[in-house]
Amino acid sequence: QVQLVESGGGLVQAGGSLRLSCAASGRSFRSYAVGWFRQTAGKDREFVAGISWGGRSTWYGDSVKGRFTISRDNALNTVYLQMNSLKPEDTAVYYCAADPRSGSYYENLYDYWGQGTQVTVSS
Repeated sequence: QVQLVESGGGLVQAGGSLRLSCAASGRSFRSYAVGWFRQTAGKDREFVAGISWGGRSTWYGDSVKGRFTISRDNALNTVYLQMNSLKPEDTAVYYCAADPRSGSYYENLYDYWGQGTQVTVSS
């Protein structure tokens, strides 16, 4: 069992930066791939970024490539999402999720989810 708690969201101006954190409980967390997703009202959840259990592999959605960076510190049971050059269209609730397999772009393959943190980017 893994519990996930996101933090670091807030209000930022376009062009600014935020760093989201996903803190996990559970000794097995370091064996899970982790993904970040986001969702706005009335839209499907969108994949943002993923990282393998050891951190060697990362993958990104097209809309955030070159601007966002995912990383993890397994000693702290935490995964981070550094978001730079933020745009108003990045406004969403951001969720982290854990996958006991190799990780993917598909939300239905992630078993555990956090409650989300709101990111609002003003123009």
